[in-house]
Amino acid sequence: MKKLKLGYAPTRRFVFSEEDAFKYKVLIREKIDSFGMDIDIVDLEGLNEEGLLYNDNIGADKIIERFQREKVDAVFFPHCNFGTEDTVARVAKALGKPTLLWGPRDEAPLEDGMRLRDTQCGLFATGKILRRFNVPFTYVTNSRVNDPVFERGFKNFVSAANVVRQFRTLRILQIAPRPASFWTMMVNEGELLERFGIEVHPITLIDIQKTTERIEKQNGIELHEAIAFIQAKLDVAEVTQAAVKRVAALKVAMKKYAVETGSGAIAIQCWSSLQDAMGIMPCLANALLTDEQIPVTCETDIHGAITSVMVQAAAMNEAPTFFADLTVRHPENPNGELLFHCGNFPVSLSVEDKPKLRHHFLFDDHAPGTHEGEIRGGDMTLARFDGDHGEYSLFLGKARGIQGPYTRGSYVWVEVNDWPLWEEKLVKGPYVHHSVGIHANVIPSLYEACNYIPGLTPDPVDPTEAEIRAWLRGSV
Repeated sequence: MKKLKLGYAPTRRFVFSEEDAFKYKVLIREKIDSFGMDIDIVDLEGLNEEGLLYNDNIGADKIIERFQREKVDAVFFPHCNFGTEDTVARVAKALGKPTLLWGPRDEAPLEDGMRLRDTQCGLFATGKILRRFNVPFTYVTNSRVNDPVFERGFKNFVSAANVVRQFRTLRILQIAPRPASFWTMMVNEGELLERFGIEVHPITLIDIQKTTERIEKQNGIELHEAIAFIQAKLDVAEVTQAAVKRVAALKVAMKKYAVETGSGAIAIQCWSSLQDAMGIMPCLANALLTDEQIPVTCETDIHGAITSVMVQAAAMNEAPTFFADLTVRHPENPNGELLFHCGNFPVSLSVEDKPKLRHHFLFDDHAPGTHEGEIRGGDMTLARFDGDHGEYSLFLGKARGIQGPYTRGSYVWVEVNDWPLWEEKLVKGPYVHHSVGIHANVIPSLYEACNYIPGLTPDPVDPTEAEIRAWLRGSV
C-alpha cells in the first residue's frame, strides 16, 4: 500500500508579522513530523522564498499545479497568522481533496498593544469562504502547537483522508454470485458505481477453480511459501497434506486475481458450490489474505468488503480486520454478543499459539479448510457500510472483549454499552447480520471520512455523534 501524500500549504497575510508566520510554518511542520505517521508531505518550498501561501503572490495556479503533479491525497492549510482565505479556497476547490483547517492559538498582545498574528480571526474568514466554494473541510480547534487536541485532530484527519482515498478508488473482486438463499447480500452494483465510483469485478467459480488447480500443478515458490506458513502457524493434524496444499493454492489464486484486477478486497461465495467443485472450505485462505491487507468477506458480501477496506484504511493499514456474524446474545451478560464466523478470522489475532485447521462442522460433507479458535479481546470498533432504497449509511460502535463459552468456528465474545439499542438499530436497518471488527478506535476517523463521501451518512451508536465531536474538540 502506497503512502498517503499530504499537501502542506501554510498561509499568512501581509499585514501581520512575516517573521512570526515563518517561525510557525517551521514549528508546525516539525510537530507533525514528530507524530510518526507514515505519510509523505509535499510542501511549497521553492515556489517563493518563504514557502508560504500569501497575498496570491505565488498564485493559486502554481500551488495547484504542484499538488496535482505530486498527486496529493489531502491538503493542510495551517494559518500561521490571519492567512489568505481567497487563495486557500481556490486551491482547495481545484484539488477536491480532504481539507484540514487549523491555526495555532495566538499569544498575548505585545506591550505596545500590537498583535502579531490574529490567527483565530483568519480561521473564521477562511471557513466562510470554503463554504462559499462548496468545499467540505475538517476543522481542528484553534490551539497551541503542543496541545493534545491538535495532535488528535491532525491524526484523525489523516486517517479519514486515507479512508477517502481508498474508498474513491475501490474495486471489489467478486468470486461467484451470492448464495441463492442469502437475499440479505443483494447489492445495487450500478448504484455503487454511479454514486460512489466503486467497481465490482466479477469472476466465476470455474475461473478460480481452474487457476487454483493450475497453481497446484505448477508447484511454484508462492505455493510453497503459503504451505510453509500454514504448517508453521497452525495445527494441521486433523486434515490431510493434500487439503493443506489446496487451501494454500486457493489463497495464492485469490491473491493473484486481486493483484491483477487492482482489487482492494474480495467477496467470495464461500459455500456450497465451492466445496462441491474443490473439496475444501475457503475460510483459512480468507483469513490469510485478510492478514495481508486484502480483506475477504464471506457469502459474496460486497458491502462487507467495502466496510473492510474502510475500516483497515482508518487504522492506516496497520491492523487486520475480521469479518463476523452478529450471532447470539451472551448467556449471562445482557450487553454481550457473540462475533463468529466459520473460520475466517486472521491467524494473527488468535489467542492460541497454533490454532487448528479443521473440517467444517456444519455441512454434511465436512470439507477441510476452517481456521478455528478464539481471537483476542480488548477494545474494538465494529462497523457496517450498508444501504437500501438509494440511501447509504455507516454503522459505528465500540465494543470490548469479554469471557464467554467455547464455540466452534472463529469467534470472540464482546460487550457493548446497550445491546438492545444496538439490536434495534441493526434489525431496523439498513444493516444485516454481518459486521467488520478491528482492534483499534477508528470511529472518529470513519465518522470524519463521511464528510467527504456524498451520499454516505455516519450512524454512530456508541459513542454518539455529539460525543465524537466533543472528543475531537478536546472537550472530553
